[in-house]
Amino acid sequence: MKRSALLVALFVLSVSNPVQNALADAPKIPETRAEIQLSFAPVVKETSPSVVNIYASRVVQDRLSPFAGDPFFSQFFQNGPARQRVQRSLGSGVIVSKEGLVVSNYHVVGEASDIRVVLNDRREYEGTVVLADKDADIAVLRLNGAADLPALPLADSDALEVGDLVLAIGNPFGIGQTVSSGIVSGLARSGSAIPGGAGSYIQTDAAINPGNSGGALVDMAGRLVGINTSILSRSGGSNGIGFAIPVNLVREFTRQAKAGQTTFIHPWSGVTTQAVDEAVAEALGLPRPEGVVLSELHPQSPFAKAGLSAGDVVLTLDGLPVLSPSDLEYRLSISPIGQTVRLGAMRHGEAITLDLDLIAAPGTGDTQDLTISSSGPLLGLVVANLTPALIDQYDLPLMSKGVILMSLSGPAARLGLLPGDVLLDVNGVTLNDVEALSAVANTRPGMWRVTFARAGQVLRMQIRG
Repeated sequence: MKRSALLVALFVLSVSNPVQNALADAPKIPETRAEIQLSFAPVVKETSPSVVNIYASRVVQDRLSPFAGDPFFSQFFQNGPARQRVQRSLGSGVIVSKEGLVVSNYHVVGEASDIRVVLNDRREYEGTVVLADKDADIAVLRLNGAADLPALPLADSDALEVGDLVLAIGNPFGIGQTVSSGIVSGLARSGSAIPGGAGSYIQTDAAINPGNSGGALVDMAGRLVGINTSILSRSGGSNGIGFAIPVNLVREFTRQAKAGQTTFIHPWSGVTTQAVDEAVAEALGLPRPEGVVLSELHPQSPFAKAGLSAGDVVLTLDGLPVLSPSDLEYRLSISPIGQTVRLGAMRHGEAITLDLDLIAAPGTGDTQDLTISSSGPLLGLVVANLTPALIDQYDLPLMSKGVILMSLSGPAARLGLLPGDVLLDVNGVTLNDVEALSAVANTRPGMWRVTFARAGQVLRMQIRG
């Protein structure tokens, strides 16, 4: 009886003392030196040698007249030669190959004529841009004469989650290499609020300031997860909203640079899309807003060849969600051309799965230029048949047709036309190909009437023969 009573008493005591129980379950107070001195120092020590400072310069022309360089008005306002000045920029970069490949931002080095790269151990190299893309804001440099450099390992940016700890390493304001800490505060960010307005960026509250551009965003395992590229700020300083290019896109740029590519070639979608919001989801009979709806498909689009049509909703690529039109382009860009990816979509309320073959835009690297040599106002026009590759290059409407203007010289340079203009009609003749333009250029009318498209507008001009 006494033993039973003792057990009951102990049980009652343990149940009736919640404070003591809570203390027993509470996190342990740090006691040892290692537990007290929690620090990012080991990660910084491992990763900082792979982050470099970049000093770039280029020669720019100062226009002495507001009309200087204008293809039409410059002929009436000749103010002598333009003055030259040297424009300098400061940024950061990340070593991604021990043979000397460095990744930075296009806006740091893309148009530079002289690039000097300084490593963390004060070694200096001249850099040469081997692959760059303005839209992606990525440039890959090769350090001349470099070997056995400390390359940073690349993580999988698709494995990132909001709340993950990250470090931003760069050279803010030119004061030297600096480290700031924070978390991933958003993923797949895009839109007009972000400088550049496109992409599928990682958002972080780790301080990113001018000079950090091109620097590293690393995880707690010491791996590169992104390239710091921009901030959202009214003052020019960090307000806790910074953006980084995901490393999975950087990996594809690095792969193409190693393969000898001088321009970045990304898979072509051949579609125009719209984000699915509440109203669109209701109109399409979707249970919730998700994915992007296809509004137009080019006849040569791989999406059309896979069996999709206007009104279908793309939900996933290789099992990863497609959150916006720019996210769809990003998902395509991180995959090599020639690969087949699994596409998840919704059609009339039913889920479907298809194989999508990734291709380059038809016409890539195969532009057939024609120079108009017939005497007259069109003399000197260099034109080409409009292909999906040129539509993509000049960011034209997907279903554009006509003849695209590549360059101008001679009398044609005085017409006011610009490279990228699409010639639609000359003297009532619809221009379906360059042969049609060549034929009409051989005529001798007293008045020339030219219809062309520029920046989404259809314009017309008349020229005396």
